[in-house]
Amino acid sequence: MKIEATIDELVAEINKSSIQPMQIAVLLKSLSGFFAPIATGANRAMGELGVSGRATGNVLGSTDASAGQEQSIELQTKQIQQTVAEGAEGIAITPFGEGNAAALDEAVAEGIPVVTLDTDLASSTSPIYVGILSKSAGETAGKTLLKMLPEGPGTVLIHGWADPSWVDGMNRTQGAADVFEKAGYDVVVHQSIYDDEARDVEVMRGEIEDADPPVVGLIGMFSDSYRCVLAADAARAPDLPIVAFDFAPQTADYMRQGRIKATHVQRQYYEGYLGPYIVYGIKSIGLDATRKILAPQLVGGKQFDLGVDVVPWDKVDGYNAFLDEIGAEQ
Repeated sequence: MKIEATIDELVAEINKSSIQPMQIAVLLKSLSGFFAPIATGANRAMGELGVSGRATGNVLGSTDASAGQEQSIELQTKQIQQTVAEGAEGIAITPFGEGNAAALDEAVAEGIPVVTLDTDLASSTSPIYVGILSKSAGETAGKTLLKMLPEGPGTVLIHGWADPSWVDGMNRTQGAADVFEKAGYDVVVHQSIYDDEARDVEVMRGEIEDADPPVVGLIGMFSDSYRCVLAADAARAPDLPIVAFDFAPQTADYMRQGRIKATHVQRQYYEGYLGPYIVYGIKSIGLDATRKILAPQLVGGKQFDLGVDVVPWDKVDGYNAFLDEIGAEQ
């Protein structure tokens, strides 16, 4: 409700301003899976701005699901450069990593407002980021699982990220790890092998079986969190409490079975919806005025914190109904 109130105020102020046609590019990592609700929100915002004559442009996403991280960064960097060359006056983007920062900084230097979505590039001069605060979100997820753990000693296995090439993933993982370490548990961080589920599960199985003290709970930090269930089953430890992140169909199915006790869902629809409006707001009413409106959720003058929805296993269908209501099915 607070986010909706902020959006309403931003839209109202934009509507008071004179109509200044603007070419906006929304560049997403993908148009499917986790990014589908972002695309839904962005398309809706672009449609509304288009009807009023304020914006033209497209919502674009990669179709190459097989590309690796370095290749994806390179492809998106070329996309940014091409978008600027074709006359884009504003960009909302879900960047692949810090490798995109230089290209986005060049756009900002040319006076093009850039809003980053989902992934915050700490080194970029982009004026506003919209998404979760990764370490805080990780702490929230960690506290959810902490309530379910038996008294220590014990080990918590985190299906997360430890590679600094993805700072947000690493920070989210560290946020959860801090919670367990402060509570006296040992922590094993397993880096997701996202492109090989069988290998991912097999490595986690070995980590569960080899842990000393024994594993007392598992937590996944990304949309492939459901693999924690597969690993627990492979290690013949189906009763371990498991907490997840995001809302993949497999995660929802395991929640209905009571295998995943809770998940933490990002508000992707709002990322997509806010992106074009913030970009246009910077042009029409100015950056300072836009920041003033965003202030209730703005941290450090730059990070618009959407927070996460904590969804317990027995509320999964009710949460699905809420997503249907706002048109953000996942």
